[in-house]
Amino acid sequence: MNIHEAIAGRRSVRAYTEQPVDEAVIHGLIDAATLAPSAMNQQPYLFTVVRDPSMLDRISAAAKSFMLPTIGTNPHEVPLRAMLGDSHYQIFYHAPALILISGVSAGDWVLEDCALAAENLMLAAYAAGLGTCWIGFAQKYLNTAEGKKTIGLSPECVPVAPIIVGHPAAAVAAVPRNPAAVRWVG
Repeated sequence: MNIHEAIAGRRSVRAYTEQPVDEAVIHGLIDAATLAPSAMNQQPYLFTVVRDPSMLDRISAAAKSFMLPTIGTNPHEVPLRAMLGDSHYQIFYHAPALILISGVSAGDWVLEDCALAAENLMLAAYAAGLGTCWIGFAQKYLNTAEGKKTIGLSPECVPVAPIIVGHPAAAVAAVPRNPAAVRWVG
């Protein structure tokens, strides 16, 4: 698969089989993530892998409780409120693995560095036949003192990219993309 096929084919997957992701494959995805560019080549990443379903359930419940009061009532947020209020909704979609990419400390470009690593990881996962999804609902909770304690992160760490990984239960259709807004200057 070439890079253009990976970019065009990668999707956010929200339905997974129960098949676990092999540890060696996870290491390969993390290796791909570390090849991303980073500011001044600092490579400020820490990768936390969670494969325990009961821990993922606990984090999901805590993140939902944390996020629900922050959801407003405007028409764009009403579906989010319904999702978070559903006791059967698990924010990680019962994926067999969560790979959280964190910055080892706050810094000027740590968010960008971790986001670049996340994109590499997601593209490598797609090329390996796996699905991924960046779980924004988990991101704010994992940045709290309680969230960091739950997964054993030091207070200095900055959780950036909670990415679930697994074997897709079905193919995910492409979604329409808007044409690029481009301005040429000079």
